Amino acid sequence: MYTGIVQEQLPISGIVKKDGLTTFSLEFPEQLMEGLETGASIAVNGVCFTVTDISGSKVSFDAIQESLALSNIKYLEKGSMVNVERSAKQDAEIGGHILSGHVMNTATVSCIEVSENNCRLTLAGDSTWLKYVFDKGFLGVNGASLTVAKLDREASSFCINLIPETLKRTNFSLLNVGDEVNIEIESQTQVIVDTVERVLAERHQ
Repeated sequence: MYTGIVQEQLPISGIVKKDGLTTFSLEFPEQLMEGLETGASIAVNGVCFTVTDISGSKVSFDAIQESLALSNIKYLEKGSMVNVERSAKQDAEIGGHILSGHVMNTATVSCIEVSENNCRLTLAGDSTWLKYVFDKGFLGVNGASLTVAKLDREASSFCINLIPETLKRTNFSLLNVGDEVNIEIESQTQVIVDTVERVLAERHQ
């Protein structure tokens, strides 16, 4: 479980891409190393990964084919900046909303509007999961808990606003039009929508 509050923005320090498997590593700062063990869960750009190796401050992970297909992890190169959050401890403050690290798919940045102390991203999504998105609802975007500022179902797009603190702590400031971000739907919303759809389908059988 994660809180959607990104703890660090770190560069990929090493990466090896094979057929259907990508192994990558990050150099963790001291504050993220405390109590870290092999087998622990870490969110990288919002995707839940298992720590496969720890060598000093170098922490390694494996991304299998399904994770690569559904996320922007497939685009990572050495030096790419990623959002990192360790799994939440019991009784941790939930500053964002509860995330599982199970990314549904990616959305594409279609517009970036920047003004003094403000930044708005417009993201193009897919109707298969946009049905779970609502105005003022929560989304996990590259592992950060964010609020939907505006939704346009006809255009299959939505907007999110980024405050200066979010831009400073995350990799959103590095995004360009055409880049993909990982999307995790708020789980309770998904359950409600799926349940309503199932009930309505059963009534019309």
